[in-house]
Amino acid sequence: MEAVLMFKRLDLAIINRSFWPIYPVIGEALMRFAEQQAKTHKVGVILQDHADIRAQLSMHQRGEKVDFYPAHAFSVSGSAILRRALDAVFFMLWVFVVLLIKRPKKVYVSTDPPVLVPFIVMLYCAVSRSQYVYHLQDIHPEAANVVIPIKPFLFRIMCWLDSVTMRRASLLITITQEMADQIRMRSDTRSPIEVLANPSVSFNQVKLSEQKKTGFTFCGNAGRLQRIPLLIKAIDQYCQKGGTLPFVFAGAGVYASDLDQLAQRHSNVTYKGVVSASDAAQLNADFEWALLPIEDEVTRYAFPSKSSSYVFSGALIAAVCGSETSVARWVVNNRLGEVIVPSDEALSQFFLNVENALYDAKDFDLERSELKRSLGFDMFVQKLNTLVFDMDGCKNG
Repeated sequence: MEAVLMFKRLDLAIINRSFWPIYPVIGEALMRFAEQQAKTHKVGVILQDHADIRAQLSMHQRGEKVDFYPAHAFSVSGSAILRRALDAVFFMLWVFVVLLIKRPKKVYVSTDPPVLVPFIVMLYCAVSRSQYVYHLQDIHPEAANVVIPIKPFLFRIMCWLDSVTMRRASLLITITQEMADQIRMRSDTRSPIEVLANPSVSFNQVKLSEQKKTGFTFCGNAGRLQRIPLLIKAIDQYCQKGGTLPFVFAGAGVYASDLDQLAQRHSNVTYKGVVSASDAAQLNADFEWALLPIEDEVTRYAFPSKSSSYVFSGALIAAVCGSETSVARWVVNNRLGEVIVPSDEALSQFFLNVENALYDAKDFDLERSELKRSLGFDMFVQKLNTLVFDMDGCKNG
């Protein structure tokens, strides 16, 4: 009997390398999605084990009736590119083995990690005649190529692999309409594409103060796409001009040590390192401004994951990017804050303008009721449930 259960087909396999609890937004959303579907379907999650998933599930009483297939993790977000690439190949092989054994009827796969794992899912589904949903949180290899140029030959191969995956998907999901347009243009897919904005972290335990501290926070990945060197240079200039407003940074990434050194140079700068999702939410809620720097080119292929949490925090958003990007339009159209030209002089001047109280709160939408409703966890999970289990009529493009 146990042998029969072991080889019984999954109704749904969810593939997400980081998952819960490492990925506090999408990971938590996918956990809720899995738990809901496991009430009526046989559901499995394929992930990398960064935090002893079995112990975490037992401790928090999560994942009831969900099967988990964790692979050992050999890298983290701050690891060297080669190490992360080799880890991605290992995870790809793990996914392939689990798919062959569990033979899911439907597969949900995201770009965590990109290209190779989704392509393996496409091959499995082509052979097994299963369906798959491809959720593009970002578009690769273009997003990576913005800051770390990929050799042209390898870039073309990766684009071709991912385009094939896009064309054969039963359904594609992405974050913005601009990303949907890029997907359609690059892959020429005929598969349906749905736009689904990422949810915010939970603010249930966060105290929203009506009187915020005048200052700036940055909570998230201090990586290669977030213009961290520009932020550091602008803050140095601002402090040299006598600026005294506080800056609080939280998160990991390749520029973590640079932020730590910045904090050592200036008494008004604090670097907290990695904090919990709830602590990051509280930091954003405590301060008047939240920093949202992003490389212009990458906004065609990705959207900052922390943006939804910034909305719920009530903080004004300081987007550091070009005025024609999707991020800038989102901030301006929703009256969420200011868009600052990505130069050290413009940014340091913006900090001085805030200190001199040159911005009027009446010019911004501080309630954000409709936007908050659309970015809530319940709304995200409800839409994902509907999209994944109402796609039976979809045909591969």
